[in-house]
Amino acid sequence: MNDSIAKQFLEISASRLDELSSRIDDCLGRLTHDQLWWRAAEAQNSIANLVLHLCGNLRQCTAALANTSDSRDRDREFEQRSGAAPDELRALLKATVSTAAAALRNLPAARLTEVIHIQIYERQIMQIIYLAVDHFAQHTGQIIYATKLMTGHDLGFYAHLSKLRR
Repeated sequence: MNDSIAKQFLEISASRLDELSSRIDDCLGRLTHDQLWWRAAEAQNSIANLVLHLCGNLRQCTAALANTSDSRDRDREFEQRSGAAPDELRALLKATVSTAAAALRNLPAARLTEVIHIQIYERQIMQIIYLAVDHFAQHTGQIIYATKLMTGHDLGFYAHLSKLRR
């Protein structure tokens, strides 16, 4: 694999996690503790549960890349009904994404095609990264949508595009 392209893939992936986490952070800053833990129905997840889930998933991926153990309890990420305050969730998200982004930026390009074990799968590292960033983006969209519903406001993430069209 071309080393330059591989490094670009790693940088784009790390930057995308940074960008998405900043949008989640913005949402967390707009909501109260009760809004973060609110569920429309028992079978749905709160924004706080999604943040815990994203952090658990990224920690698991980062551990797999480093070939270290991980003690993730995925079910607990969704079982919680209350707990962390907005600032605690923001700090957890920031620390987790910072660690994951640094791991991506420091990953040797030659490892991208290496096959490693994660969860119950054997996958190439490049595929694990792609899936993790995609997963993070999907849940970011859910968090943004829920925040818009709860606040009744546009979050302004794309306001700069409106100005370009004028």
